[in-house]
Order: sequence, then structure tokens, then C-alpha cells
Amino acid sequence: MGMTKKKISARRQRVRETIASERFSRFSGIINSPLPVGVLILVCFIAATLTILGLDTGHEEFYMRGFRVFLPWPQIVSLGVIVSLIAIGAAMYIYAYQPRIIARPIRAVALATLFWLLLTATRFLSLSERWMYLATGTAVACAIVLTIAYDQRFAIGMTMFYAILACFAVGKIATVELFLTMMVGIMVCCFNLREIRTRKKLIEVSLFATIAVFVTALALGVIQTLPFRQTLFQSGLAGGATFGVGVVLQAFLPIIESAFGIATSMTLLDYSDANQPLLRKLALDAPGTFSHSLLIGSIAESAAEAIGANGLLCRVGAYYHDIGKINKPTYFVENQMGLASRHEQLSPAMSQLVIVGHVKDGIEIAKEFGLPAVLRQFIETHHGTTLMEYFYNEARKKQDERQTPVSESEFRYPGPKPRSKEAAIVMLADAAESAARTLTEATPTKIEAMVHHIAMKRLQDGQFDECELTLRELSRIEAGLSKSLAAHHHGRIAYPKLNEPPAPKNGHESNSAKPAEQVNR
Repeated sequence: MGMTKKKISARRQRVRETIASERFSRFSGIINSPLPVGVLILVCFIAATLTILGLDTGHEEFYMRGFRVFLPWPQIVSLGVIVSLIAIGAAMYIYAYQPRIIARPIRAVALATLFWLLLTATRFLSLSERWMYLATGTAVACAIVLTIAYDQRFAIGMTMFYAILACFAVGKIATVELFLTMMVGIMVCCFNLREIRTRKKLIEVSLFATIAVFVTALALGVIQTLPFRQTLFQSGLAGGATFGVGVVLQAFLPIIESAFGIATSMTLLDYSDANQPLLRKLALDAPGTFSHSLLIGSIAESAAEAIGANGLLCRVGAYYHDIGKINKPTYFVENQMGLASRHEQLSPAMSQLVIVGHVKDGIEIAKEFGLPAVLRQFIETHHGTTLMEYFYNEARKKQDERQTPVSESEFRYPGPKPRSKEAAIVMLADAAESAARTLTEATPTKIEAMVHHIAMKRLQDGQFDECELTLRELSRIEAGLSKSLAAHHHGRIAYPKLNEPPAPKNGHESNSAKPAEQVNR
């Protein structure tokens, strides 16, 4: 009896095809995501780290053969398992708290390179048990760099992973005392290094960490009942390495900023100087825009501080957000100085191209002047993908006349949308300050209603979809902007006019009532 083929219903076939399509789409999404690159970087880091940690520095042939002797293969395999587990744990920590590192492979490469270089230095600085406390300096260096590049929580977590690897790098002579000494230096640096606003900040933090590390190492040596001279030497070695790291990193701070694409508060303060070439050019070529940017910087900083965001970053970013207007300043109302608008001679579509162009021009000018990427984000996101309502409505009026379709997408900014709280704050401050100038009577109540209307409009338009801004924070930002704008647009008491001369009695005019020029004659 022949085998009969089982018939499949059309509905079941469609379900199978749908499931297969979804699986293929999911697989394609994974392949095209940054995940494969991240896994490759992780594997390369594990291999490079294992190469350094697998050197048998305790073998006498290690020095004779030019660093070519490794541990026995069972130890290499076991060490590889431990290093892999630590590296995977660190990768999961990154995914949980700093996913942007995975999204941008260059950041992952910079982080892996930092770890590997510090581990290599630790390995060769601790070839002798006498010098093993120099490893404390590399742990402190890791903590300082990560705190500057990211934040305190991330720096503490990642440097703990590094400290474990550093203890393996030291070798069999590593002890719990060394790990504890490292952690003291890490904690002191991370908690005292929230931002760098002065050039002596790193030195101050390093000095505090040096004292803490020295005291900790000294106390642990006493607990171990080591000879006092040895304990004092190890404590001094750990403290000296900690302080030396702070001095060295002070000199390499610009390189750190460039490698991780960041700008410290000290750098931001430099860029806030009105003598910066780009700000001078803005003040000369577009004075109205310059004044507008200074005001936005002030109100954005206060709004950012209301939610615990980086107020200094908001202020400096606002200074540069409109630098693209330098190329065509008279096409923007704040620079027209009472002259007729040049848009009266242009079609709405052409005006839209001119207005949108200031964002692209701003990015090009920023790159030309070497503006940091952290400041360039304010240029490209301060309008997001919002609609240019004025020119859109003008185009619709002409549409009624000519019966030509007008698409709303044609009159929207190209974006991107704000990707940070600071960028979202500058977007709101820019829109609110411009709208406040149109109020005939800028009372606090009117300003508050106007700011709330703009914030809700941006929220409903999806402009905050890519930044971690909560509704509670948005409410606080509204309050901060309203308060600052109301203070700026405060009313003045009308000064009384000079009294008119009293009417003469009996038709005679007194000397006091004569015009001043007659009296002075």
C-alpha cells in the first residue's frame, strides 16, 4: 500500500509561513545589530587578556627566552574559563547600565583597550612580590577614567571587574589585602570625582585617595603582623602609585576625552568663554542670535539643575545650538533689526529650505571649528523633527489657490530627535523663549500656560521618544523654564512724565513755567 501525502490546510500553511518569516526577520535583526561586533570584541579581549595572564612569570626560563614561556595548558584552560566568566559578567553589566557602548563599537573597543593596557602594565609591574602594590595605581587609573567618561555607578561596577582581573595579573602572590586596597582607592576616586571643573580637581581627588590607600595598606599590614619596614614600604608604594596616576592622567585628560568622545566640565567651561573664535564670529555676524543663545543657555541651565541633569552642558550647548545661522543671518527675525523680512520674496518651500539649512550648516561649521561631539548634538537635535508651522500654513494657503498638494513631511526638520535629557531641555528652552517674545503682556501666568502648551505639543509629537525623560521631570522642567522666563520678562514701573507747567494765572506766565531754553538764556 503506497504512502499518501498528508494534506496541509491553507490556513496552517499561512501560519507556518508567517512564523518562518518572523524567525527570519528576527535573525536578520540580530545579524544587522551591533551584537555580533560586540561579541567579536569580547572574544578578542578574552584572548588578549589570556595571553598576558598566561605568561609564567615565575619560571626562570621566562627571562631567558624573551617572555615566551606560558603556564601549563590545564592552568591556561582554567584561567580561560575564569577570565571568560568575568568578561561576560562585565559585558552583561555594560548591557544593563550603558547600552550605548554596545550600540557604538568604537566605545567598546576603547573600553576593552583600556582594560587590556592596564592589565598588561599590572602584569609587568608586579613581576616581583616587592612591587605588587603598584597594581593599586592601575585600578585607580581605571576608576578615574571611567568616572570621567561615564558616571560613578558604572565606574564602580566596571572597576570591580578590573580589580579581580588585576589580582590574577599579579599572579599567585595576589592577596585579599591587595584587592581591599584597590577597592578603597576606587571608591574614594569615584565618589569624589563627579565632575572636573578646575585643573586641580584630579590632584585633590588623587590626594584623598592616596591618604585612604596608605592608611588601608598600613592597617592591613599590621593585621598580617608583617615587619613594620615592609608594611611601611608597601603602603608608601600603593599611595605613591595612586598619587602618581592622578598627576599623569591630568596631562592625558585631552586624550581621554578624545578617545571616549566626551567633554569634561573643565573643557565645557573653556568653550563657554565668549572669546572662543566661534562665539566671537556668532556675535559679529548674527548678534541677535548670539543674544538669543545666551538667554537660552541661562534658562536651560536652571531647568536642567531642577531635575539633576548637567546644567553646564545645557548652557554651553545652548550657546552653540544656532551657529548655523551665521551663513544667512538676515533670514532669521532676530537679526533683521527692523528691516523687512527677506522671506516675503520667497515661496514657502524655498523659505523652508533656508530655515532647515541652518541645522546642516551648523554641523559643518562645528566640525570646521573642532567642536566636541557632545556639543554638536545640540545643533542637530534642537528642532528634532518638528513642523515649521508658519511656512506650512503659508503653503496650504497657496494650495487652496493652486490646488497643489502640500505634504506635512516636507515642512518638518530632518532630525534627529533629542537623545539626552540635556538636548530635550535645550529644545524646549529654544521654543519657549521664542514664543515668549510674541506675548503682548508676558505675565507669569501667560508664560506658564505657554510653556506647558509647548511641552505638551512636543510630547504628543513624539519629540521625547528617544531620551529618558519622565513626565515628572518634564513638569519640573516646565516650572524651571516658566520661572526663568518670567524673571527675564519682568515688568517695570512706568516712570511718570515730567509735569506739564501749571496754567498761568490772570493770563501771566511765571518764570518757573518758561521753557528751559528761555530760562538758560
